[in-house]
Amino acid sequence: MSTIEQHTGSTDQAQPLRHVLGAAWALLAGIALLMLGTGLQGSLLGVRASLEGFGTVVTGAIMSSYYVGFLFGSIWSPRLVTGVGHIRVFAAFASVASSAVLLHAVLIEPLGWIVLRVISGFCIAGLYVVAESWLNDASSNETRGSMLSAYMIVVSGGLGAGQLLLNVADPAGFGLFVLTSVLVSLALVPAALSVRANPRFLQPEPVSFISVFKAAPLGIVGAILTGASSGAIFTMGVIYAGLIGLSIGQISLFMVAAILAGALLQWPIGRWSDRTDRRRVIAIAALLAALAAVFGVMSGSTPGFLQALVVIVAVGGFSFPMYALLNAHTNDWLEPEQMVGAGSRLVLASGLGAVTGPVLAAVAMSLVGPVGFFWFILIANAMIAGYAAWRLTRRRRTESPSHFTAIAPRGTSVLVAALNPDVWDDDEPKFPTTEIPMVPVPDE
Repeated sequence: MSTIEQHTGSTDQAQPLRHVLGAAWALLAGIALLMLGTGLQGSLLGVRASLEGFGTVVTGAIMSSYYVGFLFGSIWSPRLVTGVGHIRVFAAFASVASSAVLLHAVLIEPLGWIVLRVISGFCIAGLYVVAESWLNDASSNETRGSMLSAYMIVVSGGLGAGQLLLNVADPAGFGLFVLTSVLVSLALVPAALSVRANPRFLQPEPVSFISVFKAAPLGIVGAILTGASSGAIFTMGVIYAGLIGLSIGQISLFMVAAILAGALLQWPIGRWSDRTDRRRVIAIAALLAALAAVFGVMSGSTPGFLQALVVIVAVGGFSFPMYALLNAHTNDWLEPEQMVGAGSRLVLASGLGAVTGPVLAAVAMSLVGPVGFFWFILIANAMIAGYAAWRLTRRRRTESPSHFTAIAPRGTSVLVAALNPDVWDDDEPKFPTTEIPMVPVPDE
């Protein structure tokens, strides 16, 4: 019997966090490897596209196609999990994602990369669904919040560290593609060896976009805009850095700085939002991100490395926490049983924005040069700030706000909201669910 099965079958659900982390270490290790590979792949393809002479708009289309696959994967992978089981889905998606990485180095042409990016996005979304449902099943009410925090640290840390792997080999060669493929493949090993029991899979009842929009218009509108902004930073940031003449080492630091700044500022900004009207915090954070982008525009097409680094730190620090703020704001106006379903709608809204963001940023860069990257971020965050400020005038703050929960702008699926301890009571979810019987996986 596996360690997670032992935990979830125990009558003592309030075990210390170290016991829960002990049961989930394999999944966290697998997620860390997956994030290393995902972080490296995104930046590697951006650099390699420039080396291959792909146009800026074409590169934007290639990078945004990942989010097309991610959207469909977020919708369909829960159905696949309920049909064939967690372990089989995890193994299949990891294998296909690993193979897709290698095919990028063989089929070097834009249309082929677009198709491969869609496949990669679909598979990565499925891996997130499996990992998050496993982590949720390994948690109790007393540890679910800490488990979510550990998950977010692993996601942000892995994505950031993946950028640094750009320096391991020449992006013009085959080596980094092999390394990315190996990391994605190895993500399967810890889970396959240590976690063998299928956890229960609770599918939350869907909540419509219209219902979420009526309850919290800023949540949906803001999620689309912040998805566009974050998607542009994650995918076109590498292109911008290359166009202004940064070296490979400087490009990796440029991307790491943005990710780590967002991770570090998420908690203080989130705690501040718990003590005041969250819409005000959203407006101020978006305004500060837009002002930072103004400095990026003013720096022109040939800023120094230090100047570019300072700007991207400010932009990432204030814009990356935005998705978690919007999620908490939406929950402020919902009942607990609606939160998980609404959270899945916010993930999809953010994904819709991420599909268009890289393309629009690429178009802006093709029209006005590298500064078009910051022009797009400026406009997106200014729109969030303006809409949030307007919503402040429409109704009073809710009398019973929810608690801020840290959620990464990239690296989560439609099920991450179920890790929020506010939607559970006595280890049973407050949200309506259908518990679907899993395909049994025999213990040996």
